[in-house]
Amino acid sequence: MEPLSLAFPLAPDTLDWGVVAQFESDDWQFVIDNADYLAEGLGVTILLTVTSIVLGFLAGFPMGAIEVYGRGPLRSVVYGAGVVLRAIPIVVILVFMFFVAPIPFPSGQFSAWLPGIGSFSFGTSAFLAATVGLGLRSAAYQAQIFRGALQSVSGGQMEAARSVGMSKLQGIRHVVLPQALRRSIPGFQNEFTIVLKDTSIAIAIGLTELFKRADDLFVQQTTATLELFLAISLVYFVMTFATNRTLDFLGDYYAIPGGDR
Repeated sequence: MEPLSLAFPLAPDTLDWGVVAQFESDDWQFVIDNADYLAEGLGVTILLTVTSIVLGFLAGFPMGAIEVYGRGPLRSVVYGAGVVLRAIPIVVILVFMFFVAPIPFPSGQFSAWLPGIGSFSFGTSAFLAATVGLGLRSAAYQAQIFRGALQSVSGGQMEAARSVGMSKLQGIRHVVLPQALRRSIPGFQNEFTIVLKDTSIAIAIGLTELFKRADDLFVQQTTATLELFLAISLVYFVMTFATNRTLDFLGDYYAIPGGDR
């Protein structure tokens, strides 16, 4: 019996590197030719990120305030809801919102327009389900960001506000809240980055955001896998970097003079 050969069938010295280079060139050209298609997915990703962050803020800030200043059953309910939302994987939340939750999301297609991208359309029900799922999960995390920011303002400032005739609500609104919002910017940067990247998980419910469109193109030309996902990774990086630098600027601009950020 002849011994088994362990030689790799395509050794490097047997490859035609000219053919390999041609394949690589064709794959990058495929990505460039479909840049408009990917840009439409980028538009969906941007809208989904913004709507989810806004919903998370609108729900998360009151939740954080209730955890700090609330009492009784309401505080317990808010605390428990936050623990549950933070414990469940985001893909489970999205699938539940789209397939299980008894929420009558409108069907059909929605068209939007963004500068530099143009017009694009997406499924309304999938987009709304993703917004609610991402927004509620973000609210649970933003609540902790704002809770920590509110608690970071010394109690002496509230006492000073009350001593000059302010009610507790006025003291929170005019003294504590402005400082807490400024101090929450670093944590908000991290949450924005998480929500932006988590929009890619909306592929589980068929939303045609950036990652889903790259996956659709991959099905058409499987040899362009690396090029497609390198391209969209670069897009995610640019969006994250630009937003973080913008929030850094806002944090410095609105920093408390002579105090902590």
